[in-house]
Amino acid sequence: MSGVTTDAADAAARTAVVWVPDWPVLAALTAAGLTPDRPAAVHDHHGILAASALARAQGVRRGMRRRQAQQACPELVLLAADDVRDVREFEPVAAAAETVVAGLEVARPGLLLLPADGPARYHGSEVGLAEALAGAVAQRTGHECHVGVADGILAAVLAAREQRVVPRGEARAFTDPRPLGDLRHAATVPGSAADVADLVDLWGRLGLRTFADLRALPAPDVETRFGVLGTWAHRLARGEDLRPAARRRIEPDLAVGRELDPPAERVDTAAFVARSLAEELYELLVRRGVTCGRLRIEARAVDPVDGTPTELVRAWRCDDEAIGGLSAARLTDRVRWQLEGWLTSAALGRGDRPAPIVFLGLTAEEVVRAGAHQGGLWGASSGQDARARRALERVQGLLGGEQVLGVRLQGGRDARERVQVAPWGDAAPPARPADRPWPGALPAPSPASVLAEPVAVVLLDPRREPVGVDARGGLDAPPAFLVRPAATSARGRPVERREHAVHQWAGPWVLDERWWSPTARRGAWLQVVLDDGRAALLAGTPTADAGAGAPAGASDGGTTSWRLEALYD
Repeated sequence: MSGVTTDAADAAARTAVVWVPDWPVLAALTAAGLTPDRPAAVHDHHGILAASALARAQGVRRGMRRRQAQQACPELVLLAADDVRDVREFEPVAAAAETVVAGLEVARPGLLLLPADGPARYHGSEVGLAEALAGAVAQRTGHECHVGVADGILAAVLAAREQRVVPRGEARAFTDPRPLGDLRHAATVPGSAADVADLVDLWGRLGLRTFADLRALPAPDVETRFGVLGTWAHRLARGEDLRPAARRRIEPDLAVGRELDPPAERVDTAAFVARSLAEELYELLVRRGVTCGRLRIEARAVDPVDGTPTELVRAWRCDDEAIGGLSAARLTDRVRWQLEGWLTSAALGRGDRPAPIVFLGLTAEEVVRAGAHQGGLWGASSGQDARARRALERVQGLLGGEQVLGVRLQGGRDARERVQVAPWGDAAPPARPADRPWPGALPAPSPASVLAEPVAVVLLDPRREPVGVDARGGLDAPPAFLVRPAATSARGRPVERREHAVHQWAGPWVLDERWWSPTARRGAWLQVVLDDGRAALLAGTPTADAGAGAPAGASDGGTTSWRLEALYD
């Protein structure tokens, strides 16, 4: 068995890779109508995701905060991240490469995988193939690309970054001395780069630095200790293809399709059908206990002028099974991205109007038996999350996008305003970014239960005098009792008076928000532990104007009114 593993790299298929450097930045500049001669970077609400070569030359690095990047390069052009835009702008590049080699795969926007053996014989050599691909992309799109050829996927991806052809049988010598951090270049599943970086960091602390170090580990030990992600990385390090050696389909009829009547001219219309087809195909895969290595997307478009049909086919690589599991949502994303590229491509129509799509089909290729699906050690099956997501999508499709709401964390100073309610699945950034500094914000940990309506309470000292916030921003007396006065509820029911002894307390934390504005808010936070073991969060506001310059929450000539805002576990 060890002999088979050792020779795996030599038996790997010759693979060509077309890589467009800094593609997210280039796509963003192209969509914005800007030239690539300006330092630019793509960012999300966490920080910089990608930077152009000009920006990197001035110190901009991936992972930087936007403010840090602008300090390093004041003339930096910041552009928002958009996966759909990246795929849409990449479609002309894929079409240009397809004029040279048929049967290419989109690994991710900016990266294409192609078979090298047959096309290399047609073009005379692998160097000739690389020159033909680079020339076709440059001539048809104006973009510069790098092409690499090697045995196996990992070596080919790394070779493309150096624009070289690795001779047959030398892939292992090429990859072995390289750092394990290069694994991130081979990650094709959206969102997997962070998981790969965490795994590489863990291996570094364990003394694994290069692909040779990783390859020396026994495969069963890697799978047992590091799971599917470690197995994926180990197979790449050994030079094995992530697909099975037997290139046959166990289930050749795993295909779904639908005629679109009326034809779809807009992305959202076609995406609705695409989601339904992706869920149908995923159900077929699950029912038969299989997964696929490639997703072939087929469409038929009709010219709006003369009715000439155009057959469109594109294959997407599916490494989801190796990275963490294929899902209907991931299939839907790939189809939606491809439709975005097709329906906005000038090649599908005449003028500014794209050709409408009259047929859409999905086919699962390179179908193999799926791995055992391990449920969670604690709680319910790990498949329930995917089923719940599909159920929410169906309800959202019936009721409308604005009728199914979810909650997420946003920036703010109190527990109530830090919760944002937005349509479920909405990827728009929150109104108040959570990563900004919020002076005067409630300190961690956050309360477990926030009351729907704050309850007015009275805070008393040991002499049963009201407790307030003094001019120095502290309490004018230690709290000893918390009293909820008798009142009438919103439903008209009487609420009896309750009193609790205060065993411990922390604070106050003063708040002076928008002091320059008529909507200024002044107050203080106080945490108390009551005699029944519960911990409560109190919000205090001055009942009389404290005057300019006084600490927030301080009452000059008045008292502080307290409200019960939330409870801690």
